[in-house]
Amino acid sequence: MTAVAAPAIRVRGVTKSYGDLEVLRGVDLDVAAGSVVALLGSNGAGKTTLVRILATLAGADGGRAEVLGHDVAADADGGRRTISLTGQFAAVDDVLTGRENLELVARLRHLADPAGVAERLLARFSLTDAADRRAGTYSGGMRRRLDIAMGLVGDPPVVVLDEPTTGLDPQSRIEVWQVVRGLVRDGTTVLLTTQYLEEAEQLADRIAILHGGTIVHHGTLAELRALLPPTTVTYVEKQPSLEEVFLAVVGPGSTGTPDPTDQEEVR
Repeated sequence: MTAVAAPAIRVRGVTKSYGDLEVLRGVDLDVAAGSVVALLGSNGAGKTTLVRILATLAGADGGRAEVLGHDVAADADGGRRTISLTGQFAAVDDVLTGRENLELVARLRHLADPAGVAERLLARFSLTDAADRRAGTYSGGMRRRLDIAMGLVGDPPVVVLDEPTTGLDPQSRIEVWQVVRGLVRDGTTVLLTTQYLEEAEQLADRIAILHGGTIVHHGTLAELRALLPPTTVTYVEKQPSLEEVFLAVVGPGSTGTPDPTDQEEVR
């Protein structure tokens, strides 16, 4: 018999409370190596709490969480070496250039060639032309691409993206989707938390729905759709959405030139 590969992320019975508030009530979740799992849930469902536990930024009250076999409670250092977390807000230094941001992270990770690491990531994320501009002049999509690139310094095999497209315009959101697809092509395991159902449909191999502190359903999009009664076929005239019109006018790959008046002044 062929051995079944262990999941890159394994969560069993994880609980977490803040005072009398039970946020996680026994979460079970597997993320297969080299796949994208989208963790869906409304605000306050506990998505970020679970992410913080996996990234060793918070401790679980009960249960067990592993990343590539490392128990994140008992072997926190091992867990940190295998996982990268990109939070809801870009951890980019606006005063530094894109290149300087990447080189700084490489030095903090004690890598041998910070300049070379930065150069490769700038090329990988299509930021070479903006490499020597201050990050504060970047568009939202460029900042988020730089933020994800910073999380990939050192080539972590597991990446957690916590609501990576919150607040982004349609073009910038598509840029981030392209980044995620590229990560998976390179063999990276991705856990993606999101409130956007379309994002999960576009990117995820499997989808987990977190509600009431537990995973209430987990499966492929087809499996989740099968939970509903059979659909009735009707014929309607489909009008293009405003987003489709917008992208048709400006082009999905166009990043445009940032308007200086849209950038917050860096003091």
